[in-house]
Order: sequence, then C-alpha cells, then structure tokens
Amino acid sequence: MPKKTLKSMMPTPERLREIKSLHILGDWIYANNLWHINRYSSAMGFFVGLFMAFMPIPGQMVLAAAMAVLLRCNLPLSVGLVWITNPVTMPAIYYLAYRLGALILRHPVQAMEFELSFHWLTHRLSEIWEPFLLGCLLLGLFFGSLGYFMINILWRIRVATKWRQRKRDRARRAGPQ
Repeated sequence: MPKKTLKSMMPTPERLREIKSLHILGDWIYANNLWHINRYSSAMGFFVGLFMAFMPIPGQMVLAAAMAVLLRCNLPLSVGLVWITNPVTMPAIYYLAYRLGALILRHPVQAMEFELSFHWLTHRLSEIWEPFLLGCLLLGLFFGSLGYFMINILWRIRVATKWRQRKRDRARRAGPQ
C-alpha cells in the first residue's frame, strides 16, 4: 500500500491527543515514530506484527504494542498485523506450525482432533507442545523477517523509481541542450 494511502488512514497527532482513553497511557503513546510511516518504522512494524501473529499466546495485540514501543516502530501496523491469525486462519496456521516443529524435532506427527475444552488443552496439548511451539517460533521469525525485508526492498524500489521519474521530468522541462 502506498505511503500516501497509509498516511491518509492514520490519525493525525492532534486527533490522537483528542482521544481521551489514550491519556491514561501517558505521553509516550504520542511518540512520533510509533505513528510515523518511514522505512524503518514500517518494516519493523511488519516484523513485530507478523512475528507476534504466530505466537500462540493470549494478548498478542498487547504484546505487539509493547514490542512496537520498545523497538520504536509503527504501532498500528504492529497491532493490526496480529490479526493474520484470526479464528478462521488459526487452525491451519497452527497445524502447519505443529507439522514444521514435528519435522524438525523428528517427532511422529499425530492425528489432530481439536476440541475447545480444558481436558484437550491439559492432556492433548501437553503431548505436542514442543514441536508446536518450535514451529510457531520458526514461522514467526521467518514471516516476520520476510515482511521486514520485503517492505525494505519495496520501499527502496519505490524511492528509486520516484528519483528516476523526477530526473526525467527535470530533463524534459529543461528541454534539448
């Protein structure tokens, strides 16, 4: 998504200061880099959001926000990308993570029959937690890094294209020499 489109969707600093519920967080929430769209904050926001999306822990959005503050990257991107794992995509993503972890640890892949119950969580998950968590960590690192590098590459391509276009425009305005 182009920078201007993202910028138009972002609240202005004045609008942020008008939101009363943000006042309880203090002044740090208004730090420029948390809301600014530049190459570092966007790329790192993608890394944080995609990494946290693959972590099977409650409070992913809160942890993504905390990481965004610590790393001084784009807060809305970090928090919004966590929703890649949602109730629709979560089973497939977490099953892929389990399969990857089992492959690396050379555990036999067990047939999965998921139940949303305390009994399943305490008994069945205790049997597969090692490959599952390893797979989640590896997928989080892979897709987070992929997002980081892709944003960096696309950003550089866009800047180079804009520079070439400006150079052509200047040459055209100057006329034949």
